[in-house]
Amino acid sequence: MAVALAATLPCVSLAGSADAAPAPSRAATAGPRIHGGLVDIPVRGGTATVDTATLRVTARAAGGGTAELSAPAAGALGAPGRVSATADGARWDYPRAGLSVTARADHGRLLVSVKAGGTADTTLNWPVTGADRAASSLQLARGEGLSLPVADPFWNSPRAGLVDGETPVDSGLSLPLWGYGLGPGRGVGYLVPTDIGTTLRVTSEGGRLRTAAAHRFSRGEGTTEYTVAFALTDGSPVAPAREYRAWLAEHGRLGSLRRKAEALPATKKLLGAFHAYTWGQARTADGVRALRALGVDRMWLGYDADDTPMDAKAVAAAKEAGYLVGPYDSFANGQDPKTSDAPTSVWPGTVYPDFCVRRADGKPEPGFHDRGCYLSSEAFEKAEAGKHYLADRTRAMTRNGADSYFLDVDAAGELFRDHSPAHPMTKDRDRANRLARMGRLTKKDRLVLGSESAGAWANGVLAFDHGSGTPVADGLWKAERDKEKWGGYTPAKAPGIFFKPAELPADVAKAMYDPAYRVPLYETALHDSLVNTERWELPYDKLPKQKTTRALLAMLYNTPLNFVLDGPSIKERGPELAALQRYFSPLHQAAGTEAMTDFRTLTGDRAVQRTVFGDGVLTVTANFGTKAYQGLPGGCVDAKLKGDAKPRRLCPADVNR
Repeated sequence: MAVALAATLPCVSLAGSADAAPAPSRAATAGPRIHGGLVDIPVRGGTATVDTATLRVTARAAGGGTAELSAPAAGALGAPGRVSATADGARWDYPRAGLSVTARADHGRLLVSVKAGGTADTTLNWPVTGADRAASSLQLARGEGLSLPVADPFWNSPRAGLVDGETPVDSGLSLPLWGYGLGPGRGVGYLVPTDIGTTLRVTSEGGRLRTAAAHRFSRGEGTTEYTVAFALTDGSPVAPAREYRAWLAEHGRLGSLRRKAEALPATKKLLGAFHAYTWGQARTADGVRALRALGVDRMWLGYDADDTPMDAKAVAAAKEAGYLVGPYDSFANGQDPKTSDAPTSVWPGTVYPDFCVRRADGKPEPGFHDRGCYLSSEAFEKAEAGKHYLADRTRAMTRNGADSYFLDVDAAGELFRDHSPAHPMTKDRDRANRLARMGRLTKKDRLVLGSESAGAWANGVLAFDHGSGTPVADGLWKAERDKEKWGGYTPAKAPGIFFKPAELPADVAKAMYDPAYRVPLYETALHDSLVNTERWELPYDKLPKQKTTRALLAMLYNTPLNFVLDGPSIKERGPELAALQRYFSPLHQAAGTEAMTDFRTLTGDRAVQRTVFGDGVLTVTANFGTKAYQGLPGGCVDAKLKGDAKPRRLCPADVNR
């Protein structure tokens, strides 16, 4: 199968889909039409029809063929009121449910917005998707991205840990979208700009994956409006992400790594760099020089917040080597200074407990692993002008000359509603506060900023993230809690949780790293906006069985590998890191600020995959299989920069042999 990306979809064939609404009598190029309780909206590639009685959504392609984009809403809406025409669509009410709806065309998509008018909280279970019998694959923005055959036995089983779980769209998905392939050359993408208050549930019905969104309307939560955009696509597994990228650009929310580098030149050091957290001797000037002596010319080096940070000499050595260097910090946790288990959780005065997020019952929101409490971003924002707690913290953390900063949690969610009467806050306000303070770190403090598992909403303020490259399966957390197999937080200079090689349970490994299911949704949307890596507690050497696959994915997606380093590991595995970085560096320097413009699979088993960046600036072909493909051996990758006479080859398993 070969699937190419296209900027526009002049015609989408939906032939063969079942259970669609009767064909509208007006051509798809005409304006909106209301007839018999149905609203026809012209969209790119055809006409979408909304049944106002049930919110069922169907579509007819311009070239013929029909599809169901959403089954009726789950639960009774009550009889709709009179449908009235608007300039570009229609509006109507559900008086019993207290909801008003508008449907209109927007940049070639069907945009349906629902608003709650009552004072009581209510939930709408809609859209209900994947029921069309032509549905063949489900795209989910879990980490970098997945595309799952809807009838795949593994993903329909409890072994995958996917079905019957409810995922918050604002924090559980890296992008606020999902999609379906509807057979060759046809598909549908769903985008939810109002992600706060929205969840997505995956179910297995008749051995096939279906999905249903739900939105909770709440005045107290500030979630009284709900919008879903439907797009007919060409069936590419990354088409939903392409639609989201376009939506970001249309609304001025698509960041640019190139512009970030122009505003803050140190950002350019990210191009070609691998990432590593340092421990022990790797945090010293001698450790940095040892790494540079191996030929590593670009790195992002971070260090944990403990009693042995990188000192000024080590930072100076890193800068001299051409590296970025920065501390790990968090503004999210507060603990009693007398018993705190982390320096980042200790704050001046009575920040703890005064700044704790408060639940509806007045109790503090417990912090990560029930340590202390989560701190309210609103409390910090209200106090910052006079007390400058955050500015003082940042100044202290970068007194050694660090030019980068890793701010844990801020860009990942979880977002909070704060019921404290001293600093009340909605989740939307929490997000706005985080964006504001992350923006200050970049613009005012001039720091190259990263955060954990960045949601797409933070793409404008971040230069990099650690974590959105990993499609985490729930079984990972159980594996990490097994300290005997996974390792704990000792020894201090090389904690086993990071340095001890481990083996993922087979089902977890399949769910996270089987290339047959992986697709670059995040890179399609945001490759040229920020640099994306895997989670920092999953460094390259942590999972020996996945090393080749992870290296191929990194090269295919033009994203850095991440590592943990101490003195011994620089000596023992530094040459392997250096060889991989030498291969990656020129590719990323050339294409790191380019959009991913093409993704396709070249074989039916999806073992061979190809990406293109920019207008052919870089083309990468990865063979995840065991058989050669057109001269490319299994377990190897070919990358060709524009102007190269022949591809540059890397076979990760052969490195350092």
